[in-house]
Amino acid sequence: MTDTAVYAAGGVLWRLVEGKLRILLIHRTAYADVTLPKGKVDPGEMLAETAVREIFEETGIRVALGIPVGVSRYRMPKGRQKIVHYWAAEVTDAQIRASAFVPNKEIAALEWVSPRRALGYLSYPVDVEIIEQFVRYVDDGVLSTFPIIALRHAKAVPREEWHGEDAARPLTSRGAKQAAAIAGPLRAFGVRKLISSDAVRCVATLAPLAAALGKQVNRTPAISQDAWEAGTGDVRAVVGKRVRSGKPAVLCSHGPVLPGILREMALATGTMQGSYLGSASTLETAGFSVAHLSATNPGSGIVAIETHEPKI
Repeated sequence: MTDTAVYAAGGVLWRLVEGKLRILLIHRTAYADVTLPKGKVDPGEMLAETAVREIFEETGIRVALGIPVGVSRYRMPKGRQKIVHYWAAEVTDAQIRASAFVPNKEIAALEWVSPRRALGYLSYPVDVEIIEQFVRYVDDGVLSTFPIIALRHAKAVPREEWHGEDAARPLTSRGAKQAAAIAGPLRAFGVRKLISSDAVRCVATLAPLAAALGKQVNRTPAISQDAWEAGTGDVRAVVGKRVRSGKPAVLCSHGPVLPGILREMALATGTMQGSYLGSASTLETAGFSVAHLSATNPGSGIVAIETHEPKI
């Protein structure tokens, strides 16, 4: 992010109605237009966190983010550039029933339409481009997905300043702030299974997320740095289990172990390996990469991969 642009995030909400794909559009009260749910980043937020918050505020629907479907850029009336990141997000009947939306001073109405209808109905060309990208994914057979997230632990006390066992190194105060900051963005992707190296710094990184979800952190030495250094790790077994489960999960591990985690994700899904794996595994502390897999056919390959890093 730069200081000169205005950043925002939103979503293409979709559902199947009697087997037919429908997309949610919003009618804004003040602008008398038809657009996609979105809104500006609040201070301290990461983009994924903004997307789920703004979608909820505008539609009353709580979603988990799916694949990224594009970025729109345009000039605002005073000349500043606005950059909006969008994700697909599946909406279930239960989520719709739980929505407390009523027309208000910002949003006059919600409307579910076909993708074709949306293309001719939206008020702005930049929104049309986002729907066109979403439709390309649909045409490629990609609709329902689930994420597996590779997370590097937050900032820990350096080895040279620690006199105990390496696995017992705690987070620094900065690391604790990083762990708190990423809980919301990780939750935005619907994470339900928390897997961690048994090192204290990894477990502590997931602690705020675990508390927010009311979940336990599942610890395993198979993705620990000690096991990696000793050659006794078993990343393949851990990743393979998560791919087979088809459930959103986060794996918290260490810098040297992350390339193996991303490589095993590619191998487990039949994805061609390339430089993108190196980029996705080269993370700053508390950074994470989200690999999106097809919920119906995970062996078809990684659909999309995106990287997020807190600015703390």
